[in-house]
Amino acid sequence: MDRFAAVERALRSAAPHLLLDAVTAALREQYGVERVELRLADYGLTTLQVVEDVPYTTESVSIQGSPQGRAFGAQEPHVEPKAVEGAATVHLPVTVRGDRMGVLTVIVPDERFDQAHLPEMQRVCEALGHEILVAERDTDLYLLARRAARLTLAAEMQWQLLPGRSVSRPEFSLGAHLEPAYAIFGDNFDWSVSAHHLTLTVTNGMGEGMEAALLTNLVVNALRNARRAGLDLPGQASLADQAVYAQYRGALHASVLLLRFDLATGEVEAVDAGSPRMWRLRGRTVESVGFDAQLPLGMFEETAYVAERLRLEPGDRILVGSDGVYNGASAAGELYGERALARSLSAHRLLPASQVPQAVLRDLGDYRGSLPLDDDALVVCLDWFGR
Repeated sequence: MDRFAAVERALRSAAPHLLLDAVTAALREQYGVERVELRLADYGLTTLQVVEDVPYTTESVSIQGSPQGRAFGAQEPHVEPKAVEGAATVHLPVTVRGDRMGVLTVIVPDERFDQAHLPEMQRVCEALGHEILVAERDTDLYLLARRAARLTLAAEMQWQLLPGRSVSRPEFSLGAHLEPAYAIFGDNFDWSVSAHHLTLTVTNGMGEGMEAALLTNLVVNALRNARRAGLDLPGQASLADQAVYAQYRGALHASVLLLRFDLATGEVEAVDAGSPRMWRLRGRTVESVGFDAQLPLGMFEETAYVAERLRLEPGDRILVGSDGVYNGASAAGELYGERALARSLSAHRLLPASQVPQAVLRDLGDYRGSLPLDDDALVVCLDWFGR
């Protein structure tokens, strides 16, 4: 049995809360590693939090400017030869299908360290990431490690709904982020990928706090139920519309943008039922992509929805923002979506899609200056490569 297979077998046989112990013992035996530390990115994507039995006892590490953050951002191993006397310190990104989870740091004595081992150790990190996702069904250990502060109940509900924060396939790369990360309530995103299609939905539930979180939970699960029943995009919107109206009788409604991408052709089917808006970066040109506005879900009984179509070209970048993004105002009263959002999208065109949402939201914070966010802010970025 080769070294990677031995480590993978140890991970699969470990109890959910003992994955770090298992990977440490296996790496020590197979690669001569002295010490191992696992850090996961916090909900705000600003710090890397250590995984330990008693949370918050070890100081967090900033993603910006730290060696661990360098590996996390570049998604490549980063070696610190002199961080520990007589040993190499290696920071390895832990990523699953494009979803950046954290960083595994290993310290290897100089006499045992071999650069040729890094690709194999990176595969170990991928296996560890898969096992963490499975383990989260049975333990809170890894969810607790992601918290730099306490989540509100509404935010807890919203984060549990999410499929992840990024995903990559040969045809596309997608990333998304929410702010305020620890107090989000009504904004949400969801995606599903099949052999032939990517379905992406961006939701903005009406109201604040728990009221908005409960509404968005209903919408997301209704859309999933309709999608899994095989309904087309207008049918998914109609079923969710009926579910919301049946519950609230028009008193509350939700804005949704539904998108379905044909992975083979780049054709996009869209249903615009409310406030989320879309921009396209093609070459160096940013333009707003307008759809016919249709009624938000749940406003009236049995609303009929119609799909529109557009086509993407390889190299296109799509950005979707909630009203908390494009309606964010500067101190002078100018809305962020009028010009500043396009500038931000152009300025970050060299970043991968997984990093663009947070960069745009940072620019929004700078744009608002001392003014705090007065609404949820959600950004989704998709890079289209095509087949």
